[in-house]
Amino acid sequence: MSSTAFSSAVMPERRPEAAPGLDARVAAIAQKVRRGQRLSVHDGMVLYETPDLWTVCSLADRVRRRMHGDVAYYNINRHINYSNICALSCTFCSFYRKKDQGGAYEYSIEQIRQEAAQAAQAGATEIHIVGGLHPRLPLDYYTGMLQAIREAAPKLHIKAFTAVEIVHLARISKRGPQKYQGIKAVLRDLIQAGLGSLPGGGAEVFDDRVHDEAFKGKIRAGTWLDVHRAAHELGLNSNATMLYGHVECRRDRITHMNILRLQQDRTLRDWANSQSIELQEDDAVVLYGPDEMYSKHRLPTPGASAGGSGYFQTIIPLPFIPDDSALERLPGPTGLENLRTLAIARLMLDNFPHCKAFWIMQTLQMAQLMLQSGADDIDGTVVWYDITKVGGATTHQEATAWDLQRAIREAGFRPIERDTLYRPIERSGRGWRVIETV
Repeated sequence: MSSTAFSSAVMPERRPEAAPGLDARVAAIAQKVRRGQRLSVHDGMVLYETPDLWTVCSLADRVRRRMHGDVAYYNINRHINYSNICALSCTFCSFYRKKDQGGAYEYSIEQIRQEAAQAAQAGATEIHIVGGLHPRLPLDYYTGMLQAIREAAPKLHIKAFTAVEIVHLARISKRGPQKYQGIKAVLRDLIQAGLGSLPGGGAEVFDDRVHDEAFKGKIRAGTWLDVHRAAHELGLNSNATMLYGHVECRRDRITHMNILRLQQDRTLRDWANSQSIELQEDDAVVLYGPDEMYSKHRLPTPGASAGGSGYFQTIIPLPFIPDDSALERLPGPTGLENLRTLAIARLMLDNFPHCKAFWIMQTLQMAQLMLQSGADDIDGTVVWYDITKVGGATTHQEATAWDLQRAIREAGFRPIERDTLYRPIERSGRGWRVIETV
């Protein structure tokens, strides 16, 4: 079934009510959600402050069921972290190493080719690639990497390079590190070599104070947004993340979400007009309203909106894990804070089709709860992941397709394998094909 067709007709919505007299502010927000109206920054802060977490999560669940019914997505993917050598020294990061430091590594293109071939043999549909800002590798290394993957495994979708890495590539290619046309030129080179979409990493939290305290030297919000705007104009879909629970405050998180949805508004406005979706004040594009708001499709067609443009397809809240970082003195967020933050992200980012509980950083058990609190996706099999390690995990962090299906079913949902663009996958033996949406 097409993801654009999911609606409340698939599975009845839960109809939560705020407990009488507990928090009238949440009751007012619930009315907005029922009507498909955009929540304000003030509403977002209320959702963080209220003790009524049950209603916050229930409202987010209502929204995800309107958009996706009883479906929860997973994919068969493989991560490659090609190098941990990085020119930056972000205080929240335990991944980076300097070139002569113990544990530093970089993959050869041949190693990456072998990884891609192994992923394809294991049935993967996606290869996910990110790494450090290596000070010496030339642009040809990155385009050669993509070409090698495409040669070894032509069916694999390549999702690669955060906005921070793209700016780094613009710098080393002499296109200008923060000039929009230079960024766009690098993206064109990467697309020609095989790039299919961008991951959402490197966003952290859009706030100058937080930036200077936790990841000074990294690109600021405006440049990160420019990279994704350029990618969307070139037809690439992308994701967006928010790394929370370190030196930021809750208001910083809400501001971050609001900045993302305003940029998505600009991207989706033409698509919404083409679907006869009635826009709200200030041309807000709201995708999570009741069915009667949508005369055609509720969600953008995977892979492109009007005119072949891409868009942000998924919001991925990521909890800060302090272990082994320069900020390990901090406690990191609690489980309830993680649950609340994901639910609020689903409610605030009303124009993002998908909300992901990335099980590697949330744990598979917490991801199950998040499926009932706004998430419709728990990512994939992963296999190797070197960026963060929860609870003593090693670089080999893998879940089987059966693990993911079981977790989804136990949470009360119907597992659907997807490709990177959220198109359903059908398997026959070792082969697979995309079920094209309509």
